[in-house]
Amino acid sequence: MLDDILNELENPPSHGTALVVLSGGQDSVTCLGFALESYDNVVAVGFNYGQRHLVELRQANYICDLLQVPFAIFDLPMLGQLGDSALVTSGDVSSTHRLNSDLPNSFVPGRNAMLLCSAYAYALKIQADTIITGTCQTDYSGYPDCRDDFVKQLNLALDTGYLSSIRIVTPLMFLTKAAIFQVAYEMDFLDIVVKHSHTCYLGDRTKFHYWGYGCGECPACKLRKAGFDEFAERMEFDLP
Repeated sequence: MLDDILNELENPPSHGTALVVLSGGQDSVTCLGFALESYDNVVAVGFNYGQRHLVELRQANYICDLLQVPFAIFDLPMLGQLGDSALVTSGDVSSTHRLNSDLPNSFVPGRNAMLLCSAYAYALKIQADTIITGTCQTDYSGYPDCRDDFVKQLNLALDTGYLSSIRIVTPLMFLTKAAIFQVAYEMDFLDIVVKHSHTCYLGDRTKFHYWGYGCGECPACKLRKAGFDEFAERMEFDLP
């Protein structure tokens, strides 16, 4: 699976600096493992936008300390003011979005664009030649800004606007959650992903399950559990 990702990239991994957009969730933590496997120099960046599951950033910081990866956190409080989402309010994360019934209530309008634009600016500052993000359009929650076309078009606009050439790499774009667990397993990174990444929208780290910490009931937990169950079945692992 890991070899497939490397083969599908348009160019081989760079020997320069990779900047990982690290939320602390399963996908971004797996991307951190991928970057450490593939790039000579790795740094990470996270964003505090008022998300109710802010514990994800604490986990990202813990993982970076554990792996000795430089980690910067930037505040983007305007997303909390602009976004009409259950992730930045006390709304029901399982319901549909008030402004668009085709989207889940966890969708934060403008989030991915703002995060990637901010990461791009930071990449310019630290002279990183690659940005790695865990956006995925396969097992996702219906967010339109997780699509491959969106990321590619945004990358083109940023390169054009800043007369630069920084690749935004999305190694997990076409993988299911089960396949993402398998990639972590192949990198010997599964233990870190399961025990230390955080996905639960409610920020619950009081309950540990075989697939990780979380409430077990929110859409993010259900998606993560289903992915791990499929991965375990594929690998013929015995579950508790």
